[in-house]
Amino acid sequence: MNGAPSGQQFELQYVDQRATVVEVGAGIRTYRVGQRDVLDPYPEAAICDGGHGAVLIPWPNRVADGRYRFDGVDYQLPLEDPGNHAAIHGLLRWRPWSCLERDPDRVLLGVRLHPTPGYPFALDARIEYALSVEGLAVTTTAVNVGSTDCPYATGQHPYLSPGTGPVDAATLTLDARTWIDTDTPNRVPGGCHPVAGSELDFRVGRAIGPQRIDTPFSDLSRDAEGRATARLTGADGATVELWADSTYSVLQIFTGDTLRPDRRRLGLACEPMTAPPNALATGDGLIRLAPGERTVARWGVRLH
Repeated sequence: MNGAPSGQQFELQYVDQRATVVEVGAGIRTYRVGQRDVLDPYPEAAICDGGHGAVLIPWPNRVADGRYRFDGVDYQLPLEDPGNHAAIHGLLRWRPWSCLERDPDRVLLGVRLHPTPGYPFALDARIEYALSVEGLAVTTTAVNVGSTDCPYATGQHPYLSPGTGPVDAATLTLDARTWIDTDTPNRVPGGCHPVAGSELDFRVGRAIGPQRIDTPFSDLSRDAEGRATARLTGADGATVELWADSTYSVLQIFTGDTLRPDRRRLGLACEPMTAPPNALATGDGLIRLAPGERTVARWGVRLH
């Protein structure tokens, strides 16, 4: 086969930071500082597994039965997660994106999402990756280029790297007051619960150990700039810090237990999402974009 399954590889560099952004899905395949992975990578010769670094547009996570109603009209999405009878992670993960701008430490990719029977709306999507002294910053922009209002949400699926070995020996710190129960049919929200007194309380950092997690967290604590933060400290003492701006209301944490055996629990998915699972159906956190309207979301990651 000629070329990587993920298409063209856009290599970025800033001092000792290196990142690889891919054409297929516009995801991020690698990010490291020196010899230390910041994001858990997948091989260039492999298809992206477990959503590693994927961009999730026009919805993140799952839509139960792939069904939703918008402005009085019912729609049916493809069920790409047949085991849970759900649509999952949007419509752009496997489409090629075009390179619009390129610098040694920055790349801007774009794609037009044309109307489909399950999502008969038109969006222009852009995603910029930029390296700097602050680490990696990711900016996602969507513009409604159709003639009617459209429903929209977005997310991304990076896996934070613990350095070497599984995430079991790493410490997670996440100041969130609420977790969303998705241990339900279709893996969509069944209710919200306080983290206090539960095994999902990571407000004070603690080791993940053998705990299996696949849970959205909300009511996130934020700094003066409106950023929420999650930190993963590896056995080597280095800390990977992911931040997400106020557009992102949910961070989904996933320990990777359903990946292929040789890939399981090597990274901790920390997924910034602008809405919780099933948002197209429930409307919870959903963004309504009028014709010509745009929305911008930013997140980033760095190594301490």
